[in-house]
Amino acid sequence: QARLAESGGGPVQPGGSLRLSCAASGRTLVGSSMGWFRQAPGKEREFVAAIAWNSASTSYANSVKGRCIISRDNAKNTVFLQMSSLKPEDSGVYYCSASPLRLPSTRSQDYPSWGQGTQVTVSS
Repeated sequence: QARLAESGGGPVQPGGSLRLSCAASGRTLVGSSMGWFRQAPGKEREFVAAIAWNSASTSYANSVKGRCIISRDNAKNTVFLQMSSLKPEDSGVYYCSASPLRLPSTRSQDYPSWGQGTQVTVSS
């Protein structure tokens, strides 16, 4: 399995933007769909966005649609999540995940590989 490492989180004011990155090592991400999930304190982990192995299709949670863009650079074995117009309810730990499926999935059980997460805090 690929080792995944997220970065780019931090504190941001409401309305601000962040770009999260997920770097993979140990195994190429080519052929794998990738996902971003998040977990707020006291809540279950929830789907945010996913992208197909070749970037041909993407999927977004309704709560972030129009505010987030997921992308990937297979040559650099990296996946990104560009987030804008951030809201306090976007706060949480954001996890990168890799799936053997080629098409994006919204189900966490389809992703056997997970990173350690990066904290995003949206607050004034």
